[in-house]
Amino acid sequence: MIKFEFVKEEQIPSLAVLASEIWHEYWQKLLSPEQIDYMVENFQSEHSIREQIAKEGYSYYFILQDNTTAGYFGICPKDGYLFLSKLYLKKDFRNHGIGRQAFEEIKTLTSKAGLNKIRLTVNKYNSNTIKAYEKWGLSTIDAIVTDIGSGFVMDDYIMEYDCLSAAKI
Repeated sequence: MIKFEFVKEEQIPSLAVLASEIWHEYWQKLLSPEQIDYMVENFQSEHSIREQIAKEGYSYYFILQDNTTAGYFGICPKDGYLFLSKLYLKKDFRNHGIGRQAFEEIKTLTSKAGLNKIRLTVNKYNSNTIKAYEKWGLSTIDAIVTDIGSGFVMDDYIMEYDCLSAAKI
């Protein structure tokens, strides 16, 4: 059984440890170890998660399968859409439909926030994830290269899910 648990203040250190574990395992095929370390420190460390929650309006959720932490996601309401910032699963939990169930929960949270669209960025070379997002009904709407400092960039597609269009199908 899959459940989603809102990350509370006292759980942020555990979330940061989980993020580091997943990022260092997952991204090694696409990014250098230096860029992974840099991105974890700047976007998924305990300090940066606290900043995102306090200053940018982010919410994080643990994804649990049978009360075992399988992964997490992070969302943030923006002007006219919900930004899906992070959706990551531990290696042993991938390809079992858990990501899809998490996306269904994210759609529910989008609706509760009074928003009609979900947007995310995905690395252009992360082909398996792009295929999954396309299966879930997301479309690529743009491509961007973002300078994240220290000589690193994120080379991404922007993908979008239109909840209203999907509801008409």
